[in-house]
Amino acid sequence: MSKIKSVYYCQKCGFESVKWLGKCPSCNEWNTFVEEIVSKDRKNTFASVKTDKIKLLHEINVCEQERFVTKDEELNRVLGGGIVPGSLILFGGEPGIGKSTLMLQTALQNKWRVLYISGEESEQQILLRAKRLPYQNKECYIVNETVIQNIIPIIEHIQPQLVIVDSIQTLTTNLLESAPGSVSQVRECTAEIMRLAKTKNIPFFIIGHITKDGTLAGPKVLEHMVDTVLQFEGDQHYLYRILRTTKNRFGSTNEIGIYEMQGMGLRQVSNPSEILINHREEDVSGVAIASVLEGNRPLMIETQALVTTSAYATAQRSSTGFDLRRLAMLLAVLEKKYGLKLYQKDVFVNIAGGLKVEDPATDLALAVAITSSNYDIPISQKFCFCAEIGLTGEIRPVNRIDQRISEAEKLGFQKIFIAQNNFKSLTEKSNKIEIIGVNKLEQLFQKLFKG
Repeated sequence: MSKIKSVYYCQKCGFESVKWLGKCPSCNEWNTFVEEIVSKDRKNTFASVKTDKIKLLHEINVCEQERFVTKDEELNRVLGGGIVPGSLILFGGEPGIGKSTLMLQTALQNKWRVLYISGEESEQQILLRAKRLPYQNKECYIVNETVIQNIIPIIEHIQPQLVIVDSIQTLTTNLLESAPGSVSQVRECTAEIMRLAKTKNIPFFIIGHITKDGTLAGPKVLEHMVDTVLQFEGDQHYLYRILRTTKNRFGSTNEIGIYEMQGMGLRQVSNPSEILINHREEDVSGVAIASVLEGNRPLMIETQALVTTSAYATAQRSSTGFDLRRLAMLLAVLEKKYGLKLYQKDVFVNIAGGLKVEDPATDLALAVAITSSNYDIPISQKFCFCAEIGLTGEIRPVNRIDQRISEAEKLGFQKIFIAQNNFKSLTEKSNKIEIIGVNKLEQLFQKLFKG
């Protein structure tokens, strides 16, 4: 009989200790150690090394793996062109955001042999969700199982082309006696799934829970074990969802996919610029259109600003979808270099559509929206802006300006304001949209607000 041994694990990073510690020496978090029972003895076992596995680098044969191209173009884009056979993909998101819906939609809309392992929902619940989706797949198998040792023979019997696990926190292994969702259980079950994926050459999607901090639950080593980490983002008050990749061994980590939540599932949004811009009958103050890049995809987004006289001694600064520290920098530049008196005024900034923007090309549009709201002078909806603002007030160029201009031209904008230095990188000039280059904020504001 194996000796029962208790080990303390940090629930944040997975650090292991033989005794309880108040502060984790690895991640410096307090009160994160939880005792877990390990039933098997930990012995140092050394297997004989097979010399035929040792190869020189130049002797390795390179074979291009053919990806499984799904009917979901947004998912293909985020994964880098499709699903790689034998890959392990971790799919995380907040509760109720639509993770299970997107995975079930992927299982039904592609005519593959799919095994959907559910540890959270019953077969009847999955059937009710499937009836709302306009897809059918006669080779989609559903199984309710949480023990990893029972899942392995099921996979060997069905021989699926794709396996979806919902969720990794519900799986357990008989080798450990700790509770489901604990660090040791999650790590051991993920390691077993990874061995299955690599030996059977079957791609796995494993759904993971999200903590209150917005990070994937479980040890950080979980994200290092998988090949791809997908994050499903969005506000439940908005219809739109963003699929973003934070790690991808088989493609870029800058791509995003955009979906719209509907009663019949998630609809792909092929042209997100149209949904991120509110088309009004007349121009209003405090609104400017920015041309940004999310991965390789150019987007036209609407930046909104409201500047009002403060009723308190300290003016308020609020930002939704934009970095608050960068907003403070832009306000300081507008006060110092342009003379805008904003220290006694409340400034509220919002990115329309619930999108979170990190592209510095948003600076120019946001500065124009703030100035427009301060003077209460509307900006034409046919104008868009694309440039970064430096601390000295100069307008700095941004990368891939050709793609941004092409997107603005396609959506029918008449003028686009860019940095003067960006003209050097322009490969082709367009006649349908007027390209205006500026060096400083004063030049831009004189053109827009007539001095």
